[in-house]
Amino acid sequence: MIAFMQLAGVPVRSKLISELAQIVDEPTASMLEQAVERKVVVLALTIEDRERIIRALDDPPARLAELRGVLLREHTWRVENGLV
Repeated sequence: MIAFMQLAGVPVRSKLISELAQIVDEPTASMLEQAVERKVVVLALTIEDRERIIRALDDPPARLAELRGVLLREHTWRVENGLV
């Protein structure tokens, strides 16, 4: 198993990616699980994946708070610029 995976430019431990896959909606959950199995180092997220993760991390544990913050800032920027 790889130690870390980059999600939205944030290094996240593979174990946390697996935990995140348990609380996020499909199809993002399956995509995260497959990425851990395939030992992906940098995972591209669609806008929909990002929105599902933000919702799943509504009250994030401290170890995933940075990821939620980055995703939320990016989402806010997209909305402000009419991209979503």
